[in-house]
Amino acid sequence: MLNNISRIGKILKWLNRQVNMIHVSKKILAIICCLFILGGLQPAFAQEGAMTDTAITHSSDGIFSSTASYTFQVNSTFKNTEAGKVSYIVTTEAGKKLRSDSVKVKIGGHGSGSYDFDIAGLKPGFYKINFMVNVEGENDGYDDTIRKAFGIRPQLITSQYGKPADFESFWHDRRLELDKIKPEYKVTDSVMANDDNRKIFKVEMRSLGGYKVVAFLTEPKTNNKNKKFAVLLGLPGYQVTLGPMLGKDPDIAILTLNIRGSGYSKGVIDVRREDYIILNLEDKNKYVLCGAIMDCVRAVDFIYSRPELRHDNIIAAGGSLGGFLAIATSSIDKRINFCSAANPVFSDIRNLAHEADWPFIDIRKYVNTRPGLTMDKVFDNLDYFDAKNFASDIECPTLVGMGLVDDIAPPNTVYTLYNGIRAPKHLIIFRDLGHEIGKKYVVYEGRWMRDLFALF
Repeated sequence: MLNNISRIGKILKWLNRQVNMIHVSKKILAIICCLFILGGLQPAFAQEGAMTDTAITHSSDGIFSSTASYTFQVNSTFKNTEAGKVSYIVTTEAGKKLRSDSVKVKIGGHGSGSYDFDIAGLKPGFYKINFMVNVEGENDGYDDTIRKAFGIRPQLITSQYGKPADFESFWHDRRLELDKIKPEYKVTDSVMANDDNRKIFKVEMRSLGGYKVVAFLTEPKTNNKNKKFAVLLGLPGYQVTLGPMLGKDPDIAILTLNIRGSGYSKGVIDVRREDYIILNLEDKNKYVLCGAIMDCVRAVDFIYSRPELRHDNIIAAGGSLGGFLAIATSSIDKRINFCSAANPVFSDIRNLAHEADWPFIDIRKYVNTRPGLTMDKVFDNLDYFDAKNFASDIECPTLVGMGLVDDIAPPNTVYTLYNGIRAPKHLIIFRDLGHEIGKKYVVYEGRWMRDLFALF
C-alpha cells in the first residue's frame, strides 16, 4: 500500500507539471488521475516490475507434532536490487506475543529469495503467525504481511472449564417441557420454488413455549408408493433465512428449519441482528438459544411423524450457528443418526471470550445496561449452551470442519469440542480458510452419509 501511495504521489507531481504547461482544467486532471490509478497506466519515469511473496506451510493441514516449519519466498521482476528484512511474529489466539525473528534480505534484479523458519518449543494448541517483508530500493520499496495459523499436537487440547453438574438434567427437563406442547403440524404445498423432480411443502409447527416455527420439506418425486427417504435436517446459520432446498439426490428428503426469531420464524421475536444473541440472556430457561435448540428437536419430532421418511436415517447438518445447533441437537436427541458441523460456534465459551469479538462485544454492552447482571452470571448461564459441553453426549458418527484462520470459531475452541466427542468422528481442517469450509468437506459428508445409510 505504501508503495502504491508513493507512486501515485509521483504521478500527481508529473501531471501537475503537464497542467502548468498546457493549462489543463482541474476536472480533466482528476479524470486523468483516475485513469492512471484505476487503469494501471504508468508515466515514462516509472520502472516496470513488481515484487511478490508467499509463505509455504510445511504441513498440508497446518498441524505439527512439535516444530512448526515455514518457508517464506520473495520474487522480484525489477531490474535493480532491493534490500530489507523478512520477519515473523507468533501469538496465541488471544493475541499474546510468544515468538519473533527476522533475517536481512537482498533481492537482486529479476531475482528471488527463500528463507526457512522453524518455530519450536510451543505447548499443544493453536497459534497465529504473521510473516512480514519490508524492502527498500529505487522502486519505492515493498511492504506486505501474510497471516497464517498452525497447530501443535491439538489432540491434547482440553478446556480448564467443566460443564455444570446438572447439565444433562437441565436439557432433560427442557425436553419434557417440549413434549407437553402439542406440535399442531400444518403441511401445505409451497409455491416458493418449482422443481420437476421434487415435491415442496411448507411446514408449520409449535415448539417450546408454544412458539410457531416454519420449515420447508422437499421430497423426490417417485412412482414407488413404498419408497422411504433418508432425511437431511438443514439447520441455519446466525440470522440466516432458509427456504426450500431442492437437491438432486433421489434418496434424500430435505427439511430446512427456520429457528425462532430467524428467517420465516420471526413471529413475535423480531429483533435486530445484534440483539438476537442476547435475548433473555439473564435467564437460561428463557434464553433464545434454549428455544432454538428445542425447535430443532421439534423438527425431529416432525420427521418421525411422516411415514414416508426413514426414522433411522437422519442427518443433522449446519455451519456456524447451524454447526452449533447440529452438535446440540445430536447430543440431546439420540434419534439423530449422523451429525455434520462445519465451523461450529460457541465452543469453550469462557476461553472464547478472550479470543473472539463476536458475540461478546454485544453481550458486554447488554450487561452494562442491566443492573445486577454481571459477566460471571452470564457465563454461568452460557455454560448450558457451550458446544463443548454437548460433545461428550453425542452417540452418532460426527463430522466436523474448521478453518485454521477462523476468528469467529477459533480452531482451539473447535478442537476442544472435537476432542470431547466419544462417538466415531472425523475432522477436516482447511489450512488457509477462515469461517468457511471447502468442497472437500461437502464431498466427504455426502460419501460418509451414503455409506452410513446404505444408500448404494
